[in-house]
Amino acid sequence: MSHFDTLETRSPDRRAADLARDLPAQIARALAAPGMAAHLGAVEAAAVADMTALARLPVLRKSDLGGAQKGAAPFGGLTTKPAHAFAHVFQSPGPIYEPGGAEHDWWRMGRFLHACGVGRGDIVQNCFGYHLTPAGMIFESGARAVGAAVLPAGTGQTELQVRAAVDVGSTVYAGTPDYLKIILDKAEEMGERLTITRAAVGGGALFPSLRKEYADRGIQTLQCYATADLGNIAYESPAMEGMIVDEGVIVEIVRPGTGAPVAPGEVGEVVVTTLNPDYPLIRFATGDLSAVLPGMSPCGRTNLRIKGWMGRADQTTKIKGMFVRPEQVAAFVARHPEVTRARVVASREGEMDVMTVRVETPAPDGARYEGSVVEALKMKGRIEVVAPGSLPNDGKVIEDLRSYG
Repeated sequence: MSHFDTLETRSPDRRAADLARDLPAQIARALAAPGMAAHLGAVEAAAVADMTALARLPVLRKSDLGGAQKGAAPFGGLTTKPAHAFAHVFQSPGPIYEPGGAEHDWWRMGRFLHACGVGRGDIVQNCFGYHLTPAGMIFESGARAVGAAVLPAGTGQTELQVRAAVDVGSTVYAGTPDYLKIILDKAEEMGERLTITRAAVGGGALFPSLRKEYADRGIQTLQCYATADLGNIAYESPAMEGMIVDEGVIVEIVRPGTGAPVAPGEVGEVVVTTLNPDYPLIRFATGDLSAVLPGMSPCGRTNLRIKGWMGRADQTTKIKGMFVRPEQVAAFVARHPEVTRARVVASREGEMDVMTVRVETPAPDGARYEGSVVEALKMKGRIEVVAPGSLPNDGKVIEDLRSYG
């Protein structure tokens, strides 16, 4: 199968050279946006030319967008052009507002649809929402990029979805993973046979059993990882070995609650820097957990691969009436160079909350950490010393074992 463009098959040296050119240019654009400039502080764009330098910059969180937009509506001073210069303005829960462009493949979804085998001659039944949120337009722009026609179906009205799919001859489904099953089941109930052979899904978990059910029905299903703020971040290819990072973003995996990159293969929070010149988000924390996969995809695409969505990084939990946040756990670890990782465990004994702090350290005496735990977490807790490398590699720094049933 051909690739979308030559960017997908660049050598490591070519990638590094392109990063050294493109990253400083994007930092310069970000510094021209008042909101991003205020967030980044005193940064020299030319000095941010590799991943090590990028990792020194502050992380931008979704909550930062909401705060910035209250002071400078609608985009918080984070864009390089005014709101009226964009093709679309979208609203996500919060509310948080996102810009949208109509330029060629502005959301970079064409690369994923091409990997799905979508192109000229296809009709994409786009069942992502078109109302206020950008998902519908994100996939529509991708379909245009690969030359496919679009049936802008949106969500709901399943009988009409089936009728339209039959009448226009839809060949591709785009939407959340589970809604396709609803359409297929309704088609069987109506005695209709659909011509959909490929599904490009996102916005929810694609469980292996559901993928197999679609395959049994003659539909190849691949998934992408995208957000309203960033567009496409990563996507599956037919090799189905992890998700390949899109060529228009830079992905880091960091310790939850910090901006510090984790070791290769360790689970952490996905932080994304986009190369979109109109909306230059730098080190945007998605709140999602993932991990880097070693090596390259068998499909020939050479970019970094991640495992896909592995949970949420925001593990804030209330213990004894007090919120404990990942940032506090990170602050505790930072106080002790010999500590590699720590994990707060919330449990119950009788009718009382109990906080246990499991500390990966070669130091044998847990009592030495009692004062730091109180300072960082604002309450006393049990200390359990565990051997380095023994805590699970699941990205959790706070684990809640209490039953709420």
